[in-house]
Amino acid sequence: MDAKQPAEQPAKRNLDWRLMLRIGRMVLHLLAGMATCAIVFPFIGTERRNGHIRRWSRQLLAICNVAVQVAPGSAAALEHGMVVCNHISWLDIFVINALYPCRFVAKAEIRAWPLAGWLVAQAGTVFIARGNKRELRNIFKGLVQVLQEGQRVAFFPEGTTAAQGTLLPFHANLFEAAVDGKVMVQPFALSYVDAAGQPHPSVDFIGDMTFAQSVVNILDGKPVRAHLALLEAIPGEGAHRRDLAEAAHRAIGKALDIVPEAETLQEQSA
Repeated sequence: MDAKQPAEQPAKRNLDWRLMLRIGRMVLHLLAGMATCAIVFPFIGTERRNGHIRRWSRQLLAICNVAVQVAPGSAAALEHGMVVCNHISWLDIFVINALYPCRFVAKAEIRAWPLAGWLVAQAGTVFIARGNKRELRNIFKGLVQVLQEGQRVAFFPEGTTAAQGTLLPFHANLFEAAVDGKVMVQPFALSYVDAAGQPHPSVDFIGDMTFAQSVVNILDGKPVRAHLALLEAIPGEGAHRRDLAEAAHRAIGKALDIVPEAETLQEQSA
């Protein structure tokens, strides 16, 4: 045992140095993104802004050793409308933005993330505080306007992250924006796997885990493959928000091969 100890210690030190280098690259990339948001975004239009968001997101995923794959047989992405997706990790926003930049709706806690919270806010994310019905009504009106202007809006109807292999009930309230905006709703099904095609152990962002802990788990883990399946869009015009939420839940559950829970819907008054 004593003879092996000196050989093991350098390997551990090398691993620590690699992790520190990855963290440093990520911090520098976040700072570069913040500079772009502050200096460039105020003077360019939506199309050019989306181009910056797409490139920056792809570079961030490369730093995190995450490769994105669109599932074979996926539907065509909506040019504008509402996108809904299951929620696993803070990576989800950047996986979607790396392919199809969106205006995201997210819980207010994300705004407190170090560096990344400010960055996603500047990229056009709309934050919702839990239990604030007045704020929700104002945000809802803004979402309808953005949808009617021809932009793509995305949100995670589970309302929080869930472990892979789990699909929580969907909140139906924000689906009303697609009804009033008379736009299509496109479900996305997202999963993260390792080289063997199994759910990746480093990606889940649940329980009491902090954002910093999740970042370290990913940067210190093995390569990740993000699989994104684009499902057939559902017409929002003339529909009921409960029906849209249930249809999206069924479609995502089927694509992920997850048996939905008995209660698939959570209704919140707006």
